[in-house]
Amino acid sequence: MLPAQTSNADNDYYETFEEQITTRLYLGKKYTSLTMKAPNEIQSLRYRPNSLVTMGINGSYKSLSLSFGSGFGFLNPNKEEKGKTRSFDFQTHLYTRDWVTDVYLQLYKGYYLSVGGAPGTADKFYYKRPDLKVNLIGTSIYRLLNGERFSYRAGFLQNECQKQSAGSVLLGAEVYYGSTKGDSALIPSHLNTYYPQQGIRRVRLLEIGPGAGYAYTFVWQENLFLTGSATINADISMVKEVSSTGSANRTSISPNATLRAVAGYNSEEWAATISWLHNSTDFKGKSSNYEYGIKTGEFRITLAKRFTPGNRLKKRLDTVIEKMP
Repeated sequence: MLPAQTSNADNDYYETFEEQITTRLYLGKKYTSLTMKAPNEIQSLRYRPNSLVTMGINGSYKSLSLSFGSGFGFLNPNKEEKGKTRSFDFQTHLYTRDWVTDVYLQLYKGYYLSVGGAPGTADKFYYKRPDLKVNLIGTSIYRLLNGERFSYRAGFLQNECQKQSAGSVLLGAEVYYGSTKGDSALIPSHLNTYYPQQGIRRVRLLEIGPGAGYAYTFVWQENLFLTGSATINADISMVKEVSSTGSANRTSISPNATLRAVAGYNSEEWAATISWLHNSTDFKGKSSNYEYGIKTGEFRITLAKRFTPGNRLKKRLDTVIEKMP
């Protein structure tokens, strides 16, 4: 068994392995979708990107981390059916002892709608929008009020191990800028009679506001665990809608949410987890009076192994970290 490297955390609740090298093999899929809500009896319209499932490897030691991943063809069969998505998707989620910080820089172009086939069949068709762009830039930061007992890193980074069940209240704030636009109206012309956002070609938003939440890890038989976390924000939302006939602005209060969940096995040497992170940025326009939403997040399956570096390797890694800005 590996020697547990402890910190100033309450050692009865979790152990940390920052002096170990943590290696990971993972499968993941990121997404950034656009939704437009309609009256209650009508299904929301959701544009999805043709995002790839990626496979990669990652290694970390203290604050140093290296990663490589790719959307291999065998993981993404029939990807051409949904059209092509070009994207730059940078998401980073920083979990320290007392803080959790999320940073998003997402630039997407190329979306599709799923259209059902004939009644009684399992056929699906895809309405492609290669012109549609969705951008989201922003950050959120939350303080963990019980970081001495609750660890995000145990589940999401696999460099700690939660030994007893514990939770924490979170307090913080977020700020986001987003936009979506197409060469034509966001609502397809054949659906104009169903959706009040008809004619809107571009939407821009700026949101900022405080939030609060709670996170909890349930530990069963020492090594099995389930972590759930939710934060809710009450943002001031400033939205501008643009159509072929003009533009309209609206300022309102928008409730947003960030959800996290991870489950799996964690021990001193091995960890296996399934995780999901979902951020929902919702906003209302003046013309339609119905909500838009930019939904972003990631699914990931991870297998992690920890090992102790030799003295020579440890010295080299520590030298690299000391030289980092």
